[in-house]
Formats: sequence, C-alpha cells, structure tokens
Amino acid sequence: MIPEGLTIGIIVGAALLDSINPCVFGVLIFLCAFMIRVFKSPGRMLVGGLIYTAVVYISYFLIGLGFLKFTVSFGFSVAVYWVAAIIAIAAGLLEIKDYFWYGKGFSLQMIPGAAKGIKIFTEKIEKLHKKNGYLSYIAAGLLGIFVVLVELPCTGAPYLAILAILGQGNYGQGIPLLLLYNLIFILPLFVIIGLAYFGKSSRRLEKWRLKHRGTMRLAVGLFLIALGAYMIFTIV
Repeated sequence: MIPEGLTIGIIVGAALLDSINPCVFGVLIFLCAFMIRVFKSPGRMLVGGLIYTAVVYISYFLIGLGFLKFTVSFGFSVAVYWVAAIIAIAAGLLEIKDYFWYGKGFSLQMIPGAAKGIKIFTEKIEKLHKKNGYLSYIAAGLLGIFVVLVELPCTGAPYLAILAILGQGNYGQGIPLLLLYNLIFILPLFVIIGLAYFGKSSRRLEKWRLKHRGTMRLAVGLFLIALGAYMIFTIV
C-alpha cells in the first residue's frame, strides 16, 4: 500500500527532477572525464562509473531509511511534514529564481568547499590507480559517499518532501517506495556514463548542461512549489 497523499507518479516525478539537478549532472560529467583520463579505457571507466553510481544509490537509500525510521519511531512525522512542505516551497522559489538570475544571490548549491574536496579525492584516486588499479575503484566508491553528503543541500528538497509524506504511513510501506525513488534517481547517471562510454565528449555533455541548467532549475522549482502546496492542502 501507498501512504495517503502519495502516488507512484509523485514519487517518480520527484526522483526524476531530483536527478536532473545541475549539481548532480556537473559532478558526474567531471568524474566521467576524470575516470576516462585515469583509467585510460572506456571499459575501466564504465566499471568505475557503475561502482560510483551503486554507492550513490545505497548511500541515498540509507539516508532516507534512517530519516524515515527516526521520524516514524519518535512521532515527529507531522512536524517534519510541515517543515518539509515549507522547505519544498522555499527551495522551489530559489530554483525558479535561478532560471531568471542564475547564480545571483542565494542559491541551492553544494556544501562550501565541496568542489575542492572532490578535486582532492580525485587526485588521491589517480595516485592509488598508479599503485593498484583495484584500490582506485574502492576510492571511487568512497567518493560516491562523499558526493552524496555534500550535494544534499542542492538536491535534498524533493527527497525530504517525499520522506515526509512517507512518514505519514508506516515504516514497512516506505522501504519499497524508497527503493523505487532511488532507482529512478540514479537512472540519468547511467545515461551519462553510457554516453561517455560510447565516446561522447565530456565537453559536449558539459556544454549541454550549461545550456539547459536554467530550464532544469525551473522544472525542479515548479514541481517543488506544487508538491509543497499539495502537501499543505492534503494535511489541512
């Protein structure tokens, strides 16, 4: 069963829009270009990219699972629901602002210093690869955990809203829906890795991202405002 006020369409829509966030795209395009250079073959880049994606899936799922367990077990679901609805609307307004004035004023972005941290991580992966190729794959997995954590301020609003709605049901109902959400969330990662594997230049991918990042922000913003308003309407 699905908790009241939630549909599969809302879950899929939130996950897809969460996944097309320019933060996610930008980091993965950079990582694909890096892994192609370091691993020196599309096949090894594919393995590294899949390990990274699998770790992102597991990490994002475990964060959601822990959040859901906490809110349901301690009876905070109603309070969290209201907070999540307000955050969704506020985040939506910021996303729409970036469609008109990208990067001006306050924007949803990764934790300060995240870009530098990712660069340091990738430098360590390169050094490990020269010593032992298998160690570099492990480091790519650890990088996935790090990226998930630093990207949360930029990507977390849709996920928080869905978790708040799931919290209105029971713990058992939420687990399969979280699995579905996170599967949808990583689908674009597979697409980008596949494009890189089949020879699409990372520069072309980045050019596409820069061209459409405002539109992506607008789509996410409109959905977040609609979702936040829907949450308030259903509980009132």
